[in-house]
Amino acid sequence: MSNSVLDGVDALLAAFALGFALKAYFTKPKLPQLEGIRLPPGPTLLPVIGFPLAVDMNAPWVTYKDWGSQYGDMLYIRIFGQDSIIINSEKIARDLLEHRSQNYSDRPEMPINELFGLDYLTVFAGYNSRWRLHRKILQQSFRQHAALGFRPMQETKAHELVLNLLEDPVDYPKHLEAHSGSIIMSAVYSYGAARRDDHMINVVKMSADVLKDANMALLGIFSTFPSLFRLPSWLPGMSPKRLAHLSKKLSADLLNIPFTYTECGLVSVTRCGVLCSQESVQATGSISPCLVADHLLELDESDSDLAWQKKAVQESAATACMAGTETTASALMNFILAMILQPDIQEKAHELIESLVGKQRLPTFEDRPSLPYVDAILRECLRWHPVTPLGIMHAAVDSDVYNGYYIPGGFVVTPNIWAMCQNEEKYPNASEFKPERFLNSDGTLTDDTVNFVWGFGRRVCPGRHLAEASLWSAMACLLAIFKFSKAKDETGRDIEIEPQWVGEFTVRPLPFPCSITPRNAEMDVTGLHDLIRTVEF
Repeated sequence: MSNSVLDGVDALLAAFALGFALKAYFTKPKLPQLEGIRLPPGPTLLPVIGFPLAVDMNAPWVTYKDWGSQYGDMLYIRIFGQDSIIINSEKIARDLLEHRSQNYSDRPEMPINELFGLDYLTVFAGYNSRWRLHRKILQQSFRQHAALGFRPMQETKAHELVLNLLEDPVDYPKHLEAHSGSIIMSAVYSYGAARRDDHMINVVKMSADVLKDANMALLGIFSTFPSLFRLPSWLPGMSPKRLAHLSKKLSADLLNIPFTYTECGLVSVTRCGVLCSQESVQATGSISPCLVADHLLELDESDSDLAWQKKAVQESAATACMAGTETTASALMNFILAMILQPDIQEKAHELIESLVGKQRLPTFEDRPSLPYVDAILRECLRWHPVTPLGIMHAAVDSDVYNGYYIPGGFVVTPNIWAMCQNEEKYPNASEFKPERFLNSDGTLTDDTVNFVWGFGRRVCPGRHLAEASLWSAMACLLAIFKFSKAKDETGRDIEIEPQWVGEFTVRPLPFPCSITPRNAEMDVTGLHDLIRTVEF
């Protein structure tokens, strides 16, 4: 690189540092003149940049938990000019995000969402009328009673998963993603995905992968100074700009392609230019009941807000699609890893399933009440390594005081789900995988559903009932058919697994070597199809 270019980069960085210092100084939060009122405690701020050098950016939730043991369960931090309150306590999170949800249901403004083409996602929407309409759409389609209608489809997708693993166990991460993606694509768009290498599911995966590749520290800088995106993409440190271009294209595909599929399917069953009733659509067999179809059929063509409402359906659908695919696949990766690391738990679960359903069929949702141990494993998977360890950031609408601590309006409020899951008082030996912690002495399930992993208050995940059912069905079928164990090396010795979890918004284990074999040595694809037909008929 020439000296002139290097000088230009140095000048850019110097200007950036000066601008950052000025911004940090002039935006320093001002406390009200009230006796005893102060910001929550936290580590000493570093000049200009705040805390980032003290935070493990690969696992900030661990750093925040460690700080909590020193400063308390509510921390004040500042990173790249953004003031944040970190909550390590489930009680405090519920007190603020649920009991005062009117004030804590907003989201912080993040300029990079628009630059990455993600500003349409419900999960990032501010607390406004647009979000309320999105939320209504998602709640109506995925509330607990409505989610029951998807169970036959979920069982079918679980059967496809075991078929994929029987035929090709090596590519198990891809099969888990295909399973998760196919369920949400069916529930949202009535789209029947191919068992493998489906184009639409690949679009969803690529959209999520772009965010995984993003450097959170750099994104924090660009979010604070969005004008940096005007610089040439070839400059050092400008990878977010290159990723933003790709993300915008993939996000547009995710928003438009599957929605158009469902919309065209509905149009093909119209009469006289008017959409048929839902019953007529079902009769044609082209589009089944799903989020998009159900809400498009309810639209009034004479409504002046028709375009706005249609756009809300489209954006809500894409949000559900992206969120549902990534989180469910990650939870199943944790499940397989846990079963390998805890073979005794795996064997106990298999024996309980086999004693109830036998060897001539696969478990179904009707068996769920009689298999509390599988539910205990599910809950422990959600707790052991939460898929979203920092949840999704909230923002305070107005200034507030909690237990003598001042929370200025506009502050980011982040629930540290990881710390709550690692609470030794509630979950002794929290780092261990112990499903029994969710069982009473008589073998029934406790009241602890680990529901905080799905979020809090008005921002709780609307698809949690669908996701939990998908996880249960997949886990039960996998435990019934397969044995998960460590892979062997060329000498026949076990290859030890050193688990590593990666990710930014969502976290999952890195793929690990393993052996996935049918418990019945004579089981082949034909035999598995026979078991599946027993369930279906």
